Amino acid sequence: MDHTIRSVLADEWRQVRELRLEALQDPAAPVAFLDTYDQAVARPDSFWQQRAADNAEGKAVIAFVAEGPDGAWIGTATVLVELPGGEGGFAGEAAVPQTHIVGVYVRPEHRATGVSRALFEAALEWSWALTEPPVERVRLFVHEQNDRARAFYRKMGFEPTGLTLALPDDPAQKEYELAIVRPRPTI
Repeated sequence: MDHTIRSVLADEWRQVRELRLEALQDPAAPVAFLDTYDQAVARPDSFWQQRAADNAEGKAVIAFVAEGPDGAWIGTATVLVELPGGEGGFAGEAAVPQTHIVGVYVRPEHRATGVSRALFEAALEWSWALTEPPVERVRLFVHEQNDRARAFYRKMGFEPTGLTLALPDDPAQKEYELAIVRPRPTI
């Protein structure tokens, strides 16, 4: 499968909205996203415009998109920067400089074609390239019932950290944190 991985541009807010709304209608959405279709579809255009602009800036957040040969968007992944003492950390303040992969979605007809791997490789490459300060680890959370995603993340090198979180809307359900620690140079 031919595809191109690139970062989202600020003027692509309509495509960002369209793919997110599709993702939130996927059968796995209830265990993959902390957002719902009804919440997302009710957001004004200004929300999606700001989201695309922030992602395009590539400082505190960046979104990657996989494009097919015809230019159609076939997948996406977003990376958040989380710094100690900084705002915006998920599940408490970051202990070390890290990034956090969220919003991963690949259209069903493009799954198992290498698109997910390419999106994750772009996210990891971007994360390891950050220098102010250097990122020490990349993390993500996966729902306890999302076996397909958890298996993929493990193939990509993410390991369980032992941290679990209860879902805000249903404390009986939990998510597991998985992470990759920055490879140390060998001497």
